[in-house]
Amino acid sequence: MQSVVRSVCALTLALGLAAGAQAAYPEKPVQLLISFPPAGATDVLARAVGQKLSAALGQSVVVENRPGAGGAIGLTAAARAPADGYTLYLAAVTNQAIAASVYADQKVSLIDDFTPIGSVGYVPHALVVPSSLPVSSVGDLVKHIAATPGKYNFASQGTGTLSHLESELFAMKAKLDLVHVPYKGSSQALPDVVNGSSVMMFDSIPGSMPLVTAGKLKFLAVASSQRVSLLPDVPTLAEAGVQGVEANNLFGLVAPRGTPQAVIDTVAAALEKALAQPDLKASLAAQGAELHYAPGPELGAAIKQEHVFWGDVVKAAGVSQNKP
Repeated sequence: MQSVVRSVCALTLALGLAAGAQAAYPEKPVQLLISFPPAGATDVLARAVGQKLSAALGQSVVVENRPGAGGAIGLTAAARAPADGYTLYLAAVTNQAIAASVYADQKVSLIDDFTPIGSVGYVPHALVVPSSLPVSSVGDLVKHIAATPGKYNFASQGTGTLSHLESELFAMKAKLDLVHVPYKGSSQALPDVVNGSSVMMFDSIPGSMPLVTAGKLKFLAVASSQRVSLLPDVPTLAEAGVQGVEANNLFGLVAPRGTPQAVIDTVAAALEKALAQPDLKASLAAQGAELHYAPGPELGAAIKQEHVFWGDVVKAAGVSQNKP
């Protein structure tokens, strides 16, 4: 009888230890998927935040780039990963909200197929023009373009990108007649802004900064709701007189739908701790990023708002829907 009791106790202890081991998240490296290639704003943000997140979690956080198809490849891979907390997704929320309207055939949804963990921050774009253009403010630019409707082009990082839709929204709000010239990324577009082939472009601050520093481009405004710490003297578009054009370019951390709440809570706490690190804030502010933590429910509400807002802009601008 005593042997039976000992066996039952041993089994109970073993099961208890096994359950405890399963609950000890994370027990192995965590994969952080993104939908864009190396060296871009999303990649820089993912690697910097991932390093601090790794320290907070006590496990490696490995960034994996899954670019292509308007962001759909990375989004789909993350949504279909096991919902165990070992695959997370750093969402470029604003870009994904635009893609959801531009590309009708996306198989997964940032709203329906993920659980929000927490916001990471904003990486706003800036309005740049050629240094040779005889304007020094957004008001000057609007007058310059309006004087000869249909004469001027604007460049973008590509059809259906945030860079494109910001300009469309700007043109609608300022009542300007501009022609869109899409490129494959900033590296191809900016030279034609420098030489005046295109009169303006909304671009990432780090992407444009070298040309601004070299005196070939100039910043007229930032597209965010607040000024950027890196450019304290550059006004927002609202401050410059064009209301209703706000594109904070939100980023947030999410997990596949069905991930246990205990895991979500653990990652959220680690993310909040990581984003509070002064050295991380300073290093990313120097690249135009504004870190800001908000809990999962707030991020979820913001994701829905971004989808509604940019869906309306896509329709108003008449951007054609194509497969990604």
